Amino acid sequence: MTFEPAPDPKPAVRTAKVLGIIAIVILSGFVLVGGASYLGRQVGLAVGGDGSDDVPVDVEPGLEVTVDIPSGSSAQEIGAILAANGVVKSALEFEVAVRNSDAAADLKAGTYLMTTLMDPAEAVAMLVIGPVADVYRVTVIEGLRIEEILSSLAETSGIPYRDFETALLSGEVASSLHQGGDDLRSWEGLLFPDTYEFTREATAGDILQRLASTMEQRVDSIDWTALESLGFTVYEGLIIASLVESEVLLDEERPIVSSVLHNRLSLGMKLDIDATVLYALETRDIADFNREFDSPYNTYLVNGLPPTPISAPGRASLEAAAAPAETDYLFYVLSDLDGHHAFAVTIEEHNANVAQAREDGVLP
Repeated sequence: MTFEPAPDPKPAVRTAKVLGIIAIVILSGFVLVGGASYLGRQVGLAVGGDGSDDVPVDVEPGLEVTVDIPSGSSAQEIGAILAANGVVKSALEFEVAVRNSDAAADLKAGTYLMTTLMDPAEAVAMLVIGPVADVYRVTVIEGLRIEEILSSLAETSGIPYRDFETALLSGEVASSLHQGGDDLRSWEGLLFPDTYEFTREATAGDILQRLASTMEQRVDSIDWTALESLGFTVYEGLIIASLVESEVLLDEERPIVSSVLHNRLSLGMKLDIDATVLYALETRDIADFNREFDSPYNTYLVNGLPPTPISAPGRASLEAAAAPAETDYLFYVLSDLDGHHAFAVTIEEHNANVAQAREDGVLP
């Protein structure tokens, strides 16, 4: 049997086909632009591509592992954490499982007891339900001193204070921000204040390392270029942040107070910060205030910054230290009991503000 060649399509038919092909190409372009990442990951997983080697090579399946998911983590960040802990083979396959179940908005932070090399869909289901491990929550308040932080951790965890002290001083805890030193003050300001969850199995070293690593991450996330251009180090920026944290209650005033500190430092003026004197005296009782107390932390006697931070600064104070407001202020004083300050450029203006604060009963 023979076949006759098919006739050429009519011009109108050919045109319609060409237009159809063009439309498909254009539509494909939109798909590639809008969904290239997702489709690429799907294809990569299907052929065993890039995402298959995220898991550590020595992970055995079925081993229990405790995983901490920080608050605010995206599905992509959670996938990376799970892959790094060997819970899933790759972050990409976890992301696909999240997409397939439309669960991105339902993933919950917390501490989870999971197993290595889980089915990604099971991992997603656990994260949607929420943490069920035997955990407890610890809140470290901004502005606490190192001994106060250790006391708070000991009280909440039930772990002896001395265990926390030993973990810091023995070298068990590491931080790129640590400048050396064998006393607790060398760790001042290096533990980030936040709310954390820990399992009952977590040791003092585990807890402190988490706080120290979080501070490293927060500091690294801030642009210190402007501060460094003035000749300050990032660690000195951390000291400035601790001064702001100790002096200021209201977030909106932190950049302004930071500007006062920067302005005084640039002019070679003493900082004259009450909080540094109280830190030197190892008290918080203003009745014990003594500006003549001999200490490298007494900024009424010593020019420049104190040798270490004087408290644990939060994110707002870190940002204020790195990016102060642009002002000419050189002085500030508490102006009401809500925490507001009155700022001044000249000593005459400042003295008037002080007098007003005393008249209003804000200052003794």
